[in-house]
Amino acid sequence: MKVCRVDEMRRLDKKASEVFGIKEELLMENAGEASYFVILKELKDIKKRFVVCCGIGNNGGDGFVVARKLYSNGSDVRILILGDPEKYRGSAKMNLDIVKRISIPIKRVESAEDIRNDLFHADAVVDAIFGTGLSREVGGTYRDVIGLINEAKEKGKKVISLDIPSGISGDTAQVMGISVKADVTITFGLPKLGNILYPGYENCGKLYITHISFPPKLYNDKDILCEINEPLDIPERKKTGHKGTFGDVLFIAGAGGYFGAPFLSAHSFLKAGGGYSRLAAPASIIPFIATLGPEIVFLPQEETEERTISLRNKERLLQMSEKVDMVVIGPGLSLNEETQRLVLELVDKIEKPVLIDGDGITAISKDLDIIKRRKADTILTPHLGEMQRITGISISEIDKNKVDILQNTCSKLGAIIVLKGAHSLIGLPDRRVYINMTGNPGMATAGSGDVLTGSIAAMFGLGFSVSDAVRMGVLLHGLSGDVASKEKGEDGITAKDISEYLPYAMKLLREKKVPTYYHVI
Repeated sequence: MKVCRVDEMRRLDKKASEVFGIKEELLMENAGEASYFVILKELKDIKKRFVVCCGIGNNGGDGFVVARKLYSNGSDVRILILGDPEKYRGSAKMNLDIVKRISIPIKRVESAEDIRNDLFHADAVVDAIFGTGLSREVGGTYRDVIGLINEAKEKGKKVISLDIPSGISGDTAQVMGISVKADVTITFGLPKLGNILYPGYENCGKLYITHISFPPKLYNDKDILCEINEPLDIPERKKTGHKGTFGDVLFIAGAGGYFGAPFLSAHSFLKAGGGYSRLAAPASIIPFIATLGPEIVFLPQEETEERTISLRNKERLLQMSEKVDMVVIGPGLSLNEETQRLVLELVDKIEKPVLIDGDGITAISKDLDIIKRRKADTILTPHLGEMQRITGISISEIDKNKVDILQNTCSKLGAIIVLKGAHSLIGLPDRRVYINMTGNPGMATAGSGDVLTGSIAAMFGLGFSVSDAVRMGVLLHGLSGDVASKEKGEDGITAKDISEYLPYAMKLLREKKVPTYYHVI
């Protein structure tokens, strides 16, 4: 499923009209009719009292269609208009004229207090105030009305938003001062970034998508570069395969005091289906890790005085990298100066795909030209703080504009980047971005990212291309956390729990039993 920006949606609407002859009036009618059927499905009985709050743009026009559909099927409907009704144009004005003629009660909102009784005596509220085009902070009467809608929801009223909850930016998903907190959102044509990224996604409630009669060639437009990270078919395990058949990966990880990261990354590779896991770690910590993961093949490394991997190991590690399919470097390596230098020199010379995580990202952020000149694939898996080190852009700015910054960084570095967080983003060098839907807040725990590195490496070992391995590794990791959460609850999940549930998550993927995160009508 593609995910579009606001201007991309406008382009699709225009193309629908000019190329395919699907005029604005028909698109608005289709949007309203789809919304009516969702309301019928969600509320079961529509013989209820509805208040439809309409702004003065096309979103308000969608609201008029919904009001008409509800009214014609026996609902008690009242329309509240925020703004000057004389400003309606085109299809919105046409539908306003219709609801006037069929005598649906209409009130122009002068102040929020004027409509308190209307909202609180309704059974359900339809939010058709702003739509996706909002570009400034919500203020004045609009802010007060949105506050009242949220208050009505707290009192048990069902809130349904059309296209996007009013107050959410369609492009960034940010709350523009205040936002409707919907129970259900029906979005039109394609989901917008504001529907899928946080915090917009959370405010949407249950998300429905209707293509409003767009043909597939329109809503699958190749020029729309963002899409939801859907599961891919996993290659079958060869019956005659051996451990090397399912991936041979070298993990360069660990330091004195950091036993968990190397173990979790190397062991999660095996739990996710990988075949041959080699762990190069300081010699002194290997006996401890071996008690946790005897299935791992250990490569003891010479140490610095701080018990980190010494630069003296460089040539041996380069030789080993030639024998494996992929190298993972960084989990728990520490910020020791000599070890950080080792990372830079290894990444510069290794000719196999490299996944860089944790302390490895800190090292490589000091000389990003190394990434740019690599010929083999490079994968970076930063959280927001590490993304700040890579880009030099503040965390708050990245958080507000994730997709653009991710696209620019991937293109500039020629790297695949997983920007970790709620609905992690996977960016490719060609500017495509995949939005991952699996995962939950219980996964915000130490070591979770190490499990992710192992999961990505395992997907590569099973036969996916590097980019598809990243997509499936991120999806699998989140799904494993969701399975763990379902079994144990979100509180107290550890990275080890996520790792332990990887085989169960793989089973769900193979059986195509992944949960649904949105609904298409």
